[in-house]
Amino acid sequence: MEKLDDPDRKILQLLQRDATTSLEMLAEQLSLSVNTCWRRVRRLEDTGVISRRVALCDPKKIGVEQTVFVAIKTRDHSAEWFESFAKAVTDIPEVVEFYRMAGDVDYVLKIQVGSVRGYDRVYKSLISQVSIADVGASFAMECLKNTTELPIPT
Repeated sequence: MEKLDDPDRKILQLLQRDATTSLEMLAEQLSLSVNTCWRRVRRLEDTGVISRRVALCDPKKIGVEQTVFVAIKTRDHSAEWFESFAKAVTDIPEVVEFYRMAGDVDYVLKIQVGSVRGYDRVYKSLISQVSIADVGASFAMECLKNTTELPIPT
């Protein structure tokens, strides 16, 4: 974990809200010089604290408003199986998050599709590529909170 001071934390909070915030605006809000802000942002990028800057799309506006959480169980825990499974999952663009879990479920996928039919295509693609013991899907009815902003510890 990187050591962050108050100005670093404030920079991260502001850039997580809007990555297009100019250095001038950051400097003004932090009461620092533009050059100092630039050096801080650069250091946060160089150390990997800021891993990338992206544009977030509205799922409804691009036709992928259906969120599906998929719980996967496997009987095969070999490195070879995992390698083929991970490749299959990461090659599916509708899979937007992919986790290895502790507990009753081995893996959880978050999938964004336009419909149940879209999920069915993803499901069929996945099971055609790798052997899975059990798959359970839960379709989100309503998104109550969705943020990319991580809490910045003090």
